[in-house]
Amino acid sequence: MDMRHLRCFVAVSEELHFGRAAERLHLTQPPVSLAIKELEEELGVTLLERTSRRIALTRAGEDALRDARAVLAAADTLRKRALEAAQGLMGSLSLGFISLPAYSFLPPMLRAFTEDYQRVNVSLLEGTTDQIIHDVESGRLDVGLVFRTPDLPAALNSRLVHTEPLLVALPVSHPLAGATRIALEKLSNERFLGFERHQGPMMFDAIVATCMRHGFSPKLFPARQMHTIVSLVSGGIGVALVPGSVQALHREGVVYRSMKGEKTIVETVAIWRKSDDSPQVKALLSCLPKIRQRGG
Repeated sequence: MDMRHLRCFVAVSEELHFGRAAERLHLTQPPVSLAIKELEEELGVTLLERTSRRIALTRAGEDALRDARAVLAAADTLRKRALEAAQGLMGSLSLGFISLPAYSFLPPMLRAFTEDYQRVNVSLLEGTTDQIIHDVESGRLDVGLVFRTPDLPAALNSRLVHTEPLLVALPVSHPLAGATRIALEKLSNERFLGFERHQGPMMFDAIVATCMRHGFSPKLFPARQMHTIVSLVSGGIGVALVPGSVQALHREGVVYRSMKGEKTIVETVAIWRKSDDSPQVKALLSCLPKIRQRGG
């Protein structure tokens, strides 16, 4: 038994005419008649009563018609779902992200993705760059949004998706809070809040290098999350160099200022396994911002 037999049987049963059924199926009449005969022989029952004047379903034919329609509907559903899965229109996807994308491009990107791929179940996990890299490499996550790092594992691909300037975050009560732009060397004696290097090497290095260009090595006070850093600045614990998108937190007690003579850029990249060719990953990557790589 195959789908061709069932389609011919359903068409003849609904048309009650071999000629019209053949026309509906874009076939000639002999193949349709042969399909009905082969189906009856395989099932061992008569499905259709044929006379020179009419065609009618037998009792067995009526039961078989109901089952044939169900089988064809299930086959159509299977075909549709397989096609949707192949196109990334259904399935699941896990995304890890550092906090910065949540303040900038992540919400509109996820909105666009979930509108276009409504049957893909997306799970989100916020973490630090080092955690996310490990989880993507191990297969716990499918895609990660992290700070660019110089030592990405060889098993992972990356693509630049966002850039933004580095700003100074100061307590609103700080003597320099009223300035439009900050001469960074004036903060040389301050405590600088930020990540430890393993959590985001290039972000850490950018902060240290920026300070060094202004003649001092920063006194670092570690914190793991960007919102924690901003909260500590608000509490007067220290100052920080933070990506511009952090301003979206609207934390009271903090002001953000650009630096004199500095245009340091923070880069966020998407990472995924080179061996992962799933359509869901490709679909998500297609929704991410596209930024030309430096030197590319």
